Amino acid sequence: MEAEAILAMADRLDDGFVRAVRLLHACKGRVVVTGIGKSGMIGRKIAATLASTGAPAFFLHPAEGSHGDLGMVTRTDVVVLLSNSGETGEILALLPVFKRLGVPMIALTGRTGSTLARMSDVALDIAVEREACPMGLAPTCSTTAALAMGDALAVAVLEQRDFGPEQFAFLHPGGSLGRRLLVRVADVMHTGDRIPRVREEDPVRDALFEMTAKRFGMTGVTDAAGRLTGIITDGDLRRRLETDPEMLARRAREIMTPKPRIVPSAALAVEAMRLMEEAKITCLFVVSADGQPEGVIHLHDLLKAGLA
Repeated sequence: MEAEAILAMADRLDDGFVRAVRLLHACKGRVVVTGIGKSGMIGRKIAATLASTGAPAFFLHPAEGSHGDLGMVTRTDVVVLLSNSGETGEILALLPVFKRLGVPMIALTGRTGSTLARMSDVALDIAVEREACPMGLAPTCSTTAALAMGDALAVAVLEQRDFGPEQFAFLHPGGSLGRRLLVRVADVMHTGDRIPRVREEDPVRDALFEMTAKRFGMTGVTDAAGRLTGIITDGDLRRRLETDPEMLARRAREIMTPKPRIVPSAALAVEAMRLMEEAKITCLFVVSADGQPEGVIHLHDLLKAGLA
């Protein structure tokens, strides 16, 4: 029944929705969302969704508003009012103040001929045929419809603002999504003396010592100019030792794997994780534009950063 209510509401969308989106997009202040009871709970969620998608918003409890909290509303704001009946006393009591301030009002109501609808600049029809409650009384379909309309407004405004993943992550720094979109390779890589590397002409014995000291299970190989040209892993050493008893006396360039997978320091850490997963490796070298090793990143570093 709730799904049917949303589908029916979609057919009633008209120019009022477009005008509501324009009002919200043009808002220079904040979006003030108000409602009471179950509508108030839906209003809190709508305000939270707007705020998290780039439209500064807060919820105003209508009863508290009548007792001083209206001071939070300014002339640059836009007000979204939720009332299924459109005749909720606590909501209607606020309308004269909003009118005096001259703030645009967007009503989400189930009765387009109600007092709230008539006094608002835009009235969005969220009427439902019946509630899902067996008695037809408990707000169920009506609150679902209001929530869907609020989400539709938030998403439409989001698109108007060209609000992208990076902005979303900026507003969600504490969540896993924020970490995935904000953490760069440079934030978690090992640098300086922690970078394992030997020169092309160094004996393989030195590469073994370097791998043991740095404990990454591999070492980079650089040319005379310091550019990364290859990599030697502990697996490479074990496999080569089975067929080449003179391996430890050879030069690093003789047994290295050339052109190793690399990643720039500015790349997202999740991109480094993707490269590791695709190649089934646990480490990546971080290399500058001129081929110089800037750092090394290990899968464990990404796991510790909460990116998995």
